[in-house]
Amino acid sequence: MEKRELTCIGCPLGCQITVELENGEVTSVTGNTCKRGSDYARKEVTNPERTVTSTVMIEGGETDTFLPVRTASDIPKDKISECMQCLKGVTVKAPVAVGDVIVADVAGTGVDVVSAKTVPAK
Repeated sequence: MEKRELTCIGCPLGCQITVELENGEVTSVTGNTCKRGSDYARKEVTNPERTVTSTVMIEGGETDTFLPVRTASDIPKDKISECMQCLKGVTVKAPVAVGDVIVADVAGTGVDVVSAKTVPAK
């Protein structure tokens, strides 16, 4: 039996959660005060995912040199480095609107990297 201690990030309470696993399967989750905590803990110990935020270069924008970007949804934690490598050297041309796809299917995850800001052209 394996035990893992987590601090939940599902809501602002930050509950201390204990997850018990047997043969890689979750057998028990305790310490959470809401369902989000249980869901977070189960996912975190079996298939952790994260939203990635970064910046890419932008040309022809009114004021900005860098465009903030993020993944449209969570990607597997072990793909973060590969995602960042895909963003290295990316340059986009203004105008760009919030939600515009900057890199499609980043690192083969099926998740797009999108603009997190609107930048009008000069």
